[in-house]
Amino acid sequence: MLNILKREEKYINKNVLVISTSPRVKGNSNLLADEFIRGVKETDNIVEKISLHDKAINFCKGCLACQKTKQCVIKDDANWIAQKMLKADVIVFTTPVYYYGMSGQMKTMLDRANPLYTADYSFRDIYLLASAADEDESAVDGTITGIQGWISCFEKAELKGYVFAGGVDGVGAIKGHEALQKAYEMGKAI
Repeated sequence: MLNILKREEKYINKNVLVISTSPRVKGNSNLLADEFIRGVKETDNIVEKISLHDKAINFCKGCLACQKTKQCVIKDDANWIAQKMLKADVIVFTTPVYYYGMSGQMKTMLDRANPLYTADYSFRDIYLLASAADEDESAVDGTITGIQGWISCFEKAELKGYVFAGGVDGVGAIKGHEALQKAYEMGKAI
């Protein structure tokens, strides 16, 4: 009986939300996201990508009204993105690594997701896709620490994995990088 349940669980469709935080439309972390999505599309899971490059997202005011209302008082794109996050089973953040940390766009969106803190959120699995000009694997450590800080505020969620593409700086420099295959495989394994 237990084996049958496990087999059935495998076929439950997951709602996967990919949030690309790169300011460059064809940036390297965005290309990582596309490969991850290609992998997810080979499963029975549902995937949606949101790119922040053209969204209006203001800084959090720190008023904490969202803790009572479950909505931010600022009326911009962060509100509907946070609602998508609330309903996703899996959230994937993609970011370029700037100064050994996540992009400002990603950090601002994480701050604006504060209404989720007291909500009945669906997400459990968080993934990170990151690229940097520095090729050393430790270049992503600050980004991992930052996302882990956000995740630790959501006791039902955990960082399930990450892919780092180092040594890529110019737009499209990631082409042929092994990280693209890793992102694809990670998406396929969701």
